[in-house]
Amino acid sequence: MCDPGSCKVEALVAMDARGQVVLPKNVREKAGFNGGDKLAVVSWERNGKVCCITLQKADDLETMVKNSLGPILKQILS
Repeated sequence: MCDPGSCKVEALVAMDARGQVVLPKNVREKAGFNGGDKLAVVSWERNGKVCCITLQKADDLETMVKNSLGPILKQILS
C-alpha cells in the first residue's frame, strides 16, 4: 500500500503512433522495473471514463491479492 499523499508526477511522456510509451530511466530505476518484467496495468474510472492508470509489477500484484484474499477464502472454505 502506498503512503497517503505520496502521489506525484514523475515525468511527462508521449505515446507514439503504435500506442507505445517509454518510461524514463530514472522512473524505471526508482520503481525497480527491469527489461522483461511483466507489468499489470491498473485503471480507475470516474463517470465511465478512465481517469487514472498505474503500472505495477505483476508479481507484486499477485502477492498483494493473495495476502488480501487468502484469509477471506480460508474462512469461506472452512
